[in-house]
Amino acid sequence: MTTAQHALVRLAARDNAEWCAAMCRAHGVAGEFGDQAWAAAARTPLFYPDAVTLEPGADPEALAARIDLAAPGASVKDSFADLDLTGAGFRVLFEARWTHRPAGPPALAPDLAWEVAGDPRTLRAWALAWDDGAGHADLFRPGLLADPDVFVLAGRSAGGRVVAGAVARRSEHVVGVSNVFGRDGGPDAAWPLVLHALHRLFPALPVVGYEAGEDLAAALRHGFEAVGPLRVWLHDPAA
Repeated sequence: MTTAQHALVRLAARDNAEWCAAMCRAHGVAGEFGDQAWAAAARTPLFYPDAVTLEPGADPEALAARIDLAAPGASVKDSFADLDLTGAGFRVLFEARWTHRPAGPPALAPDLAWEVAGDPRTLRAWALAWDDGAGHADLFRPGLLADPDVFVLAGRSAGGRVVAGAVARRSEHVVGVSNVFGRDGGPDAAWPLVLHALHRLFPALPVVGYEAGEDLAAALRHGFEAVGPLRVWLHDPAA
C-alpha cells in the first residue's frame, strides 16, 4: 500500500468500527474503543464482528482477551490483514478489500427515487428488501434511527417498493457505506442510486467500504479503487 492508501484504510477501519458499534448499541451490546481495536465483551449481532482492529500490528493475545470466546461464533475483523489468530483458535472466514471513491456524483444517473429512512416503518420496509426472505430483517432495529451519523438509504421503484439501498455512516473525513443491495440487478443497479444520495448528503466526503468477489468488481465499475486487504477471522477451536 502507498502512504495515502494506508491512511485511507485507517479511516475506513475506524468508520466501519463505529458502524459496528452503532449496530451493537441498537441490540443492547456495549463495545469499547482502545488504541489498537474496538471490541465488545458480549456476543455481537449476526454478521457483525466482536472486534475490529484500528491500527496495524495489533496484539493477538490482548485482542482475544477482550472478546467472549466461550460462546460460539466470535469473529475479528483484521483490518490490515496482518494478524495470525490461529494460536487463539481462529480460522480465516473470508478476505476482502477496502475500497475508496473520491467525492463526486455517480457516472450514471439513478432511475429510482430515494430517501433516508426516518421512521420504523420505512426502516422495516428497507430491512425486508435487504433481507430478501433470508430471515434476518430483524437485525436492523429502530434504535439505529436515533444515531445522527447513521443513514439508511432506500431506493424506491415507481410503484413505491424499496428495491435498492445501503447503509451510510458519516465520520469527519469519510462516509462509510455497507449493506449495498439491489433487488433487480444487484449492486450494479444500486450503486448509481447510492452514490447519488451520498453526493447529495455529503458532497465533500469520499466514500469508503469493503467488498469481495463480484461485489468488489461492481464497486470498481462504479469508480471505486481497492486500497488494501482485510481479513475476517472466525473462532473455531476444532479447525
